[in-house]
Amino acid sequence: MTDSDRTLIAVLLDRSGSMQTIKADTEGGLAAYFEQQRSVPKKIEVTLAQFDTTYDVVYANVPLAQVPAPSLQPRGGTALYDALGKLVTSVGSELAERPEHERPGTVIVVVLTDGHENSSREWTHAAVKSLITQQQDVYNWTFVFLGANMDAVEVGSNLGFDPGSAITYAPVAGGVRGAFDALAAYSARAQAAPAGAPRRANFSASERRQADQGS
Repeated sequence: MTDSDRTLIAVLLDRSGSMQTIKADTEGGLAAYFEQQRSVPKKIEVTLAQFDTTYDVVYANVPLAQVPAPSLQPRGGTALYDALGKLVTSVGSELAERPEHERPGTVIVVVLTDGHENSSREWTHAAVKSLITQQQDVYNWTFVFLGANMDAVEVGSNLGFDPGSAITYAPVAGGVRGAFDALAAYSARAQAAPAGAPRRANFSASERRQADQGS
């Protein structure tokens, strides 16, 4: 059995050039999100990856209490498919190497982007969707999609994300703050789900309004 008291939160953060206008808001929002997760009675580890036209793992499997302050340096294009494929496969491979009793009972993959895919060369839309669907259906992972300058529910659904787990946010200070507050509440609900139950917590109507403020 996996460890029901352990959670892994893997965050995939867009650092493409268009993120410059909300750089500080995103850094602050992510820091606040991590701080809010401290109140969840779980042993939480965090993996953070960033992407533009390239993909980089900033840190992996770091205890929540030791997570450093987020730093974002926007540049380049949006190779979303490549980044998603690499993150999910690397996290899956790492967890497969652990003894089962050391694997987290909850895995939450968070994707935040402010633009559409435009630069991937290795992963296709179909391959990413198949991978996400597999991890959700077979391993009960939770995937959350936060998107600006798009209909995030439509874009996320087309990639295999559950519609209730995708949220559109306004690319302004209030919208970014609202999105991370909504994510914090969503993550807490997902981690409170009984062992073996689907961990798709669904964003509420009020959380969606909160994230879309200022648009």
